[in-house]
Amino acid sequence: MTDIETLDALLRRRHSCRAFLPDPVPEAKLTQILETAQLVPSWCNAQPWQVTLTMPQETDGLRDALFKHASKAAHHSDIPFPAAYTGAYKERRSTCGWALYDAVGVQKGDRNGSAKQMMENFRLFAAPHLALITTEADLGPYGVLDCGAYVTAFTLAAEALGVASIPQAALAGYSPFLRDWFDLPENRQIVCGISFGYRDETHPANQFRTERAGLEDVVTYKV
Repeated sequence: MTDIETLDALLRRRHSCRAFLPDPVPEAKLTQILETAQLVPSWCNAQPWQVTLTMPQETDGLRDALFKHASKAAHHSDIPFPAAYTGAYKERRSTCGWALYDAVGVQKGDRNGSAKQMMENFRLFAAPHLALITTEADLGPYGVLDCGAYVTAFTLAAEALGVASIPQAALAGYSPFLRDWFDLPENRQIVCGISFGYRDETHPANQFRTERAGLEDVVTYKV
């Protein structure tokens, strides 16, 4: 395969995994994922991301505490969440959500069922590892942008090694809790978490895939 064919294949194969096996990822693979992701470009080569990576015992403790916290605490994120989803963005979000609910047997109108599935975010979908991504507050939106590039590189490197992942903005909705849990300084803004490990191929949540908009919807050529 050519380089572009390999990259294309990785992007097509990667998906947001929502059910993991308990098996930990070997340390050598963890290191390889992190070393490859570190090569991603950033604004002025600032490399604003910091990664807090949990091993299984720590992940289990976090998942229990985070789930309990998210079940009762108010939403509080360092970085503002979208004010609204409108037009095509609302449609894509809705299509993705209902594809997931359909896969796991949640019917339209079943608010308890959809809420229960949403709360699986805070169980980290049973993943053995979490990579918490933070940025330097003073770098503002461009620090967040660079961290987004890092998340892409991390998930593709993981996929290349047969490791599944899911970036989770939902976790950032409880930023103060995570900052306290990991003893992070106030100047580190929480961008997202990446839950990762080996996918449970049999779980219904992993049986659907999202689609991508056509180039005609996102690209304007000027000649």
